[in-house]
Amino acid sequence: MTMKRMLAMSDIHGDLDKFERVLEMIDYDSDKDQLLLLGDYVDRGPQSRQVLDKVIQLTAEGAIALLGNHDKMMIDAFDHHEDPLHLKRWYYNGGIKTLQNYGYEIEKDDAKYWYKTDEMPEPITINEEIRSHIEFLKTLPYYYQTDSHIFVHAGVHPTTAIEDTDPHTLVWIREDFHNGYSGNKTVVFGHTPTKYLHKKPEIYFGDNNIIGIDGGCAYGGRLYCFEVVEKKVYYAE
Repeated sequence: MTMKRMLAMSDIHGDLDKFERVLEMIDYDSDKDQLLLLGDYVDRGPQSRQVLDKVIQLTAEGAIALLGNHDKMMIDAFDHHEDPLHLKRWYYNGGIKTLQNYGYEIEKDDAKYWYKTDEMPEPITINEEIRSHIEFLKTLPYYYQTDSHIFVHAGVHPTTAIEDTDPHTLVWIREDFHNGYSGNKTVVFGHTPTKYLHKKPEIYFGDNNIIGIDGGCAYGGRLYCFEVVEKKVYYAE
Protein backbone atom coordinates (compact mmCIF):
# COMPACT_ATOMS: atom_id res chain seq x y z
CA MET A 1 0.00 0.00 0.00
CA THR A 2 1.36 3.42 -0.96
CA MET A 3 1.95 5.73 2.00
CA LYS A 4 -0.32 8.75 2.08
CA ARG A 5 1.09 12.13 1.21
CA MET A 6 1.21 14.44 4.25
CA LEU A 7 0.05 17.84 3.00
CA ALA A 8 0.14 20.88 5.29
CA MET A 9 -1.54 24.26 4.74
CA SER A 10 -1.96 27.22 7.05
CA ASP A 11 -3.41 30.73 7.33
CA ILE A 12 -6.05 30.64 4.61
CA HIS A 13 -7.73 33.74 6.09
CA GLY A 14 -10.94 33.69 4.10
CA ASP A 15 -9.31 33.33 0.69
CA LEU A 16 -11.49 30.59 -0.80
CA ASP A 17 -10.14 31.15 -4.31
CA LYS A 18 -6.53 30.38 -3.38
CA PHE A 19 -7.62 27.52 -1.14
CA GLU A 20 -9.51 25.79 -3.93
CA ARG A 21 -6.79 26.49 -6.48
CA VAL A 22 -4.16 24.86 -4.28
CA LEU A 23 -6.33 21.81 -3.64
CA GLU A 24 -6.77 21.44 -7.39
CA MET A 25 -3.07 22.02 -8.02
CA ILE A 26 -2.02 19.21 -5.68
CA ASP A 27 -4.72 16.91 -7.07
CA TYR A 28 -5.92 16.33 -3.53
CA ASP A 29 -7.52 12.95 -2.91
CA SER A 30 -8.83 12.30 0.60
CA ASP A 31 -8.45 8.56 0.06
CA LYS A 32 -4.76 8.87 -0.74
CA ASP A 33 -3.63 12.00 1.09
CA GLN A 34 -3.54 13.22 4.69
CA LEU A 35 -4.35 16.93 4.67
CA LEU A 36 -3.36 18.97 7.71
CA LEU A 37 -4.82 22.46 8.09
CA LEU A 38 -2.93 24.52 10.67
CA GLY A 39 -5.51 27.15 11.55
CA ASP A 40 -6.54 30.74 10.80
CA TYR A 41 -9.38 30.01 8.43
CA VAL A 42 -11.07 33.37 9.07
CA ASP A 43 -10.44 37.15 9.07
CA ARG A 44 -9.05 39.69 6.62
CA GLY A 45 -10.07 37.79 3.49
CA PRO A 46 -13.47 38.05 1.75
CA GLN A 47 -14.93 34.56 2.28
CA SER A 48 -14.28 33.28 5.79
CA ARG A 49 -17.71 31.66 6.02
CA GLN A 50 -17.20 29.74 2.78
CA VAL A 51 -13.69 28.70 3.80
CA LEU A 52 -15.06 27.23 7.03
CA ASP A 53 -17.75 25.40 5.07
CA LYS A 54 -14.93 23.89 2.99
CA VAL A 55 -12.88 23.00 6.07
CA ILE A 56 -15.90 21.27 7.63
CA GLN A 57 -16.37 19.28 4.43
CA LEU A 58 -12.69 18.33 4.26
CA THR A 59 -12.53 17.22 7.90
CA ALA A 60 -15.60 15.04 7.36
CA GLU A 61 -13.59 13.37 4.58
CA GLY A 62 -10.55 12.79 6.78
CA ALA A 63 -8.53 16.02 6.90
CA ILE A 64 -7.09 17.13 10.25
CA ALA A 65 -7.85 20.77 11.11
CA LEU A 66 -6.16 22.62 13.97
CA LEU A 67 -7.14 25.83 15.75
CA GLY A 68 -5.41 29.14 15.03
CA ASN A 69 -5.33 32.38 17.00
CA HIS A 70 -7.85 34.11 14.70
CA ASP A 71 -10.24 31.19 15.05
CA LYS A 72 -9.83 31.42 18.83
CA MET A 73 -10.54 35.17 18.77
CA MET A 74 -13.76 34.43 16.87
CA ILE A 75 -14.80 31.94 19.56
CA ASP A 76 -13.89 34.30 22.42
CA ALA A 77 -15.77 37.26 20.92
CA PHE A 78 -19.02 35.36 21.49
CA ASP A 79 -18.14 33.13 24.44
CA HIS A 80 -16.89 36.11 26.49
CA HIS A 81 -19.41 38.69 25.28
CA GLU A 82 -19.60 40.15 28.79
CA ASP A 83 -16.11 41.56 28.20
CA PRO A 84 -16.18 43.79 25.09
CA LEU A 85 -12.37 43.72 24.88
CA HIS A 86 -12.58 40.29 23.23
CA LEU A 87 -14.81 41.64 20.48
CA LYS A 88 -12.69 44.74 20.08
CA ARG A 89 -9.51 42.66 19.76
CA TRP A 90 -11.18 40.58 17.06
CA TYR A 91 -12.39 43.73 15.27
CA TYR A 92 -8.91 45.18 14.89
CA ASN A 93 -7.43 41.83 13.89
CA GLY A 94 -9.68 41.42 10.88
CA GLY A 95 -12.88 40.09 12.43
CA ILE A 96 -15.08 42.80 10.92
CA LYS A 97 -14.69 41.32 7.45
CA THR A 98 -15.60 37.92 8.85
CA LEU A 99 -18.76 39.23 10.52
CA GLN A 100 -19.80 41.04 7.34
CA ASN A 101 -19.40 37.71 5.54
CA TYR A 102 -22.05 36.30 7.91
CA GLY A 103 -24.46 39.16 7.23
CA TYR A 104 -23.60 41.47 10.12
CA GLU A 105 -23.63 45.22 9.60
CA ILE A 106 -20.86 46.93 11.55
CA GLU A 107 -21.36 50.69 11.77
CA LYS A 108 -17.70 51.52 12.30
CA ASP A 109 -16.05 48.97 10.05
CA ASP A 110 -12.50 50.33 9.95
CA ALA A 111 -10.24 47.89 11.81
CA LYS A 112 -7.67 50.65 12.39
CA TYR A 113 -10.30 52.71 14.20
CA TRP A 114 -10.80 50.00 16.80
CA TYR A 115 -7.07 49.62 17.26
CA LYS A 116 -6.59 53.31 18.03
CA THR A 117 -9.69 54.22 20.04
CA ASP A 118 -10.56 53.68 23.69
CA GLU A 119 -14.18 53.11 22.67
CA MET A 120 -15.63 49.65 23.19
CA PRO A 121 -17.89 48.07 20.56
CA GLU A 122 -21.54 47.33 21.17
CA PRO A 123 -22.16 43.61 21.83
CA ILE A 124 -23.41 41.56 18.91
CA THR A 125 -25.90 38.71 18.95
CA ILE A 126 -24.84 35.36 17.61
CA ASN A 127 -26.76 34.19 14.54
CA GLU A 128 -27.38 30.56 13.72
CA GLU A 129 -24.96 30.34 10.82
CA ILE A 130 -22.01 31.67 12.75
CA ARG A 131 -23.05 29.61 15.79
CA SER A 132 -22.61 26.34 13.90
CA HIS A 133 -19.17 27.38 12.72
CA ILE A 134 -18.07 28.42 16.20
CA GLU A 135 -19.25 25.09 17.58
CA PHE A 136 -17.14 23.38 14.91
CA LEU A 137 -14.07 25.48 15.78
CA LYS A 138 -14.45 24.52 19.44
CA THR A 139 -13.92 20.87 18.52
CA LEU A 140 -10.53 21.47 16.89
CA PRO A 141 -7.28 20.42 18.60
CA TYR A 142 -4.32 22.75 19.05
CA TYR A 143 -1.69 20.39 17.66
CA TYR A 144 -1.10 17.08 15.92
CA GLN A 145 2.05 15.02 16.04
CA THR A 146 3.59 11.95 14.44
CA ASP A 147 6.78 10.07 15.33
CA SER A 148 8.79 12.65 13.40
CA HIS A 149 6.75 15.87 13.15
CA ILE A 150 4.66 18.30 15.17
CA PHE A 151 2.00 20.34 13.38
CA VAL A 152 0.80 23.45 15.19
CA HIS A 153 -0.49 26.91 14.34
CA ALA A 154 2.14 29.21 15.88
CA GLY A 155 4.80 27.00 17.42
CA VAL A 156 5.73 25.20 20.62
CA HIS A 157 7.32 26.36 23.84
CA PRO A 158 11.03 25.47 23.62
CA THR A 159 11.29 24.03 27.14
CA THR A 160 7.78 22.76 27.92
CA ALA A 161 6.30 19.46 26.73
CA ILE A 162 3.59 20.18 24.21
CA GLU A 163 0.93 18.34 26.18
CA ASP A 164 1.69 20.59 29.18
CA THR A 165 1.78 23.85 27.21
CA ASP A 166 -0.85 26.56 27.64
CA PRO A 167 -2.97 26.46 24.45
CA HIS A 168 -2.61 30.24 24.19
CA THR A 169 1.10 29.71 23.57
CA LEU A 170 0.47 27.22 20.77
CA VAL A 171 -1.54 29.78 18.77
CA TRP A 172 0.38 32.99 19.60
CA ILE A 173 4.08 32.24 20.24
CA ARG A 174 6.67 33.73 17.89
CA GLU A 175 10.31 34.62 18.63
CA ASP A 176 10.80 32.39 21.67
CA PHE A 177 9.89 29.43 19.50
CA HIS A 178 11.61 30.60 16.30
CA ASN A 179 14.89 31.20 18.09
CA GLY A 180 14.72 28.74 20.99
CA TYR A 181 13.35 25.46 19.69
CA SER A 182 15.84 22.59 19.65
CA GLY A 183 13.68 19.46 19.72
CA ASN A 184 14.15 16.30 17.69
CA LYS A 185 10.79 16.49 15.95
CA THR A 186 10.38 18.81 12.99
CA VAL A 187 7.78 21.49 13.75
CA VAL A 188 5.62 22.63 10.83
CA PHE A 189 3.84 25.88 11.66
CA GLY A 190 2.08 28.95 10.28
CA HIS A 191 1.07 32.19 12.07
CA THR A 192 4.20 34.22 11.25
CA PRO A 193 4.50 35.11 7.55
CA THR A 194 7.71 33.73 6.09
CA LYS A 195 8.90 37.14 4.95
CA TYR A 196 9.30 38.07 8.62
CA LEU A 197 11.30 34.93 9.26
CA HIS A 198 13.87 35.29 6.48
CA LYS A 199 12.96 38.40 4.43
CA LYS A 200 11.68 36.23 1.56
CA PRO A 201 8.27 34.90 0.55
CA GLU A 202 9.48 31.31 0.23
CA ILE A 203 8.75 28.65 2.85
CA TYR A 204 11.12 29.00 5.81
CA PHE A 205 13.36 26.06 6.66
CA GLY A 206 14.95 26.97 9.98
CA ASP A 207 18.32 25.60 11.06
CA ASN A 208 16.68 24.41 14.30
CA ASN A 209 14.26 21.90 12.72
CA ILE A 210 11.31 24.24 12.15
CA ILE A 211 9.43 24.88 8.90
CA GLY A 212 7.28 28.00 8.50
CA ILE A 213 4.57 27.80 5.83
CA ASP A 214 2.54 31.02 6.23
CA GLY A 215 3.06 32.75 2.89
CA GLY A 216 1.14 35.89 3.89
CA CYS A 217 -2.08 34.98 2.10
CA ALA A 218 -3.96 37.41 4.38
CA TYR A 219 -1.92 40.28 2.94
CA GLY A 220 -2.13 39.32 -0.72
CA GLY A 221 0.77 36.86 -0.54
CA ARG A 222 1.00 33.16 -1.20
CA LEU A 223 -1.05 30.29 0.15
CA TYR A 224 1.33 27.37 0.51
CA CYS A 225 0.84 23.65 0.58
CA PHE A 226 3.85 21.74 1.89
CA GLU A 227 4.24 18.06 1.09
CA VAL A 228 6.01 16.97 4.24
CA VAL A 229 7.84 13.76 3.34
CA GLU A 230 9.11 14.76 -0.10
CA LYS A 231 9.46 18.43 0.93
CA LYS A 232 7.63 19.57 -2.18
CA VAL A 233 6.16 23.06 -2.21
CA TYR A 234 3.01 24.21 -3.99
CA TYR A 235 1.35 27.62 -3.81
CA ALA A 236 -1.24 29.98 -5.25
CA GLU A 237 -0.79 33.72 -5.33
